[in-house]
Amino acid sequence: MTADQLITFASVAEHLNISRAALALHLSQPAVSGQLRQLQDEFGEPLYLRDGRGIRLTPAGEQLAGYATRLRDTWRQAHAYRDALRGLEQGTLRIGASTTPASYLLPYLIADFHRRHPEVSVHTADGNTAEIVGALGSVDIAMIEGPAGADLPPDTAVHAWREDEIVAIMPRSHPLAEGASADGTGRVELAAFGAYPLVVREAGSGVRQIVERAFARAGVPMRVALEIAGVEGVKEAVRAGMGIGFVSAMSMRHENGALSLFSLSPEPLTRRLSILVPHASTPARVVEQFLALCLADGG
Repeated sequence: MTADQLITFASVAEHLNISRAALALHLSQPAVSGQLRQLQDEFGEPLYLRDGRGIRLTPAGEQLAGYATRLRDTWRQAHAYRDALRGLEQGTLRIGASTTPASYLLPYLIADFHRRHPEVSVHTADGNTAEIVGALGSVDIAMIEGPAGADLPPDTAVHAWREDEIVAIMPRSHPLAEGASADGTGRVELAAFGAYPLVVREAGSGVRQIVERAFARAGVPMRVALEIAGVEGVKEAVRAGMGIGFVSAMSMRHENGALSLFSLSPEPLTRRLSILVPHASTPARVVEQFLALCLADGG
């Protein structure tokens, strides 16, 4: 039994999926499976069982997961302390980001950070808000849309960051687009959307959660015609005539004008982007520097 095997098992126990654990550890799936087999041979009994597309822990596996998680946390804290002492001459920064910041903010921030600290290796992971919050154990810093929720790992700091507006998008030929200005923008009462089919993001999306809450508060029914993953998927479905979509205004900055963009009335639909820092009591210096850069660029 080795420390690497236990750290791998801690990640598998966290994700309950070998493929996702391999992605978080930057290992191949066969490498993770091989370490798990060696660990099971060491204990002489199953530590997990296949369960659909994922796994579930046996009682022995659940007990071992507690030890493995504590070992992994200690290992990370030791690395964070080393990096804090060593400075930023070299090192690795693992960034998680939900769809909107990953696509429209993170590339510029990483480029700026790389110019200042060229020897730091940056790795990124993206997903929707729920997926990024669920993967906090595998990253050094994360950016999410909307509220972080109450189920955060201990010692996670939440920093309010940017404000973002959620807008409705539709083809210029849509009946509601008749009131758009020459540049294809305007305002529409939320109640007006109840009569039309909608395109929404997948479950777990921060945008979807905010839109659903807004419709519920206004007592407006949602006629969902299509659920689709990703911002670009929503925009393509809207172009194809599937319905009205809802996206971050940031995602429309480089559009060619084929879609109309509407703020919601009587109040714009806004949400706060947040930055999450796991192990906030002992952050690596590289994390502190990247966080400072983000907050200075808070818009």
